[in-house]
Amino acid sequence: MTLNSINVLQMFIEEVVELVELNPLREALVGLPGVNGLSTEQRKRLTIAVELVANPSIIFMDEPTSGLDARAAAIVMRTVRNTVDTGRTVVCTIHQPSIDIFDAFDEVRHISHSNGTIKRVSVIFLDALIRYFHIVAIFVETGR
Repeated sequence: MTLNSINVLQMFIEEVVELVELNPLREALVGLPGVNGLSTEQRKRLTIAVELVANPSIIFMDEPTSGLDARAAAIVMRTVRNTVDTGRTVVCTIHQPSIDIFDAFDEVRHISHSNGTIKRVSVIFLDALIRYFHIVAIFVETGR
């Protein structure tokens, strides 16, 4: 490896650390879950960073907010949003998101299934969904 390629690699790693907002923890030990070291939310962001170092064009995340409280889930979703803002595609499975987490997605696909087979996949564009619920709220308020 040349000195130039090492410098490029180091700069890329620095970008990833900044992207997942782990700069303040760069010298921390991972530790044991629930005992010492990084919190669950910080571990999830570290896992995202490890995946980003491979520089994938698409990232799959299975329930990145599971097991987190609302604050920690928001921080992880900010990391996901930061990742998307770099031009990467992120595909997540997520169950029962809060409205703030739901709002972090550009596009939602609702998948319903029965007997282990997918019955329907609906693409929901969030701006249209928000307009729909706004209209429904007006309808409910006015009684029309």
